Amino acid sequence: MQVKPLGDRVLIKPLETKDMKKGGIIIPDTAKEKPQEGEIIEIGPGRITDEGKKITMEVKKGDKVLYGKYSGTEITIENTEYLIMRESDILAIIG
Repeated sequence: MQVKPLGDRVLIKPLETKDMKKGGIIIPDTAKEKPQEGEIIEIGPGRITDEGKKITMEVKKGDKVLYGKYSGTEITIENTEYLIMRESDILAIIG
């Protein structure tokens, strides 16, 4: 299935965090925090201003990004978890 975000929205696949911390402690799934790092899978065409001007996206497919802990809407496509969020919810490109 193909998903194409609209406007200034992006489709992000959250990157999994490591299960083991430096001290060798394994953290169970129920205690893990949501990942705040992800990879951009798809991007929308960009935002349109009130004057009708198109603002291009600053991010592109394949970028690794940081986003807020509770940003976006969680969706599942073919048993894989994704997030859809506005480009403005992305904090930084990792790089």
